[in-house]
Amino acid sequence: QVQLVESGGGLVQPGGSLRLSCAASGFTFSIYAMSWYRQAPGKERELVARITSAGGSTNYADSVKGRFTISRDNAKNTVYLQMNSLKPEDTAVYYCNLKRSWTDYWGQGTQVTVSS
Repeated sequence: QVQLVESGGGLVQPGGSLRLSCAASGFTFSIYAMSWYRQAPGKERELVARITSAGGSTNYADSVKGRFTISRDNAKNTVYLQMNSLKPEDTAVYYCNLKRSWTDYWGQGTQVTVSS
């Protein structure tokens, strides 16, 4: 069965950096696009970044362009989100996402808190 396990969240000061990881299993990782979403308290879940199966194309929300970088290692079945120049408004639970056969699969999420 599909499993997505996020890690790497935590508390960081404004301007700091974090790298999130999502370890995937239970499916052929290398043939699927992967995404990161986030959900802040009282807000809807939003797409942060997406990467194609081979990593050749990426897309970002306007709010994170130039600060976040999505990448993947198909040999390790892992997708990453490097987050730099973090702002308090980046505070949210971050989720890894797989869309397969019109079904969304989610990990348990990892909390990112940006605060001084």
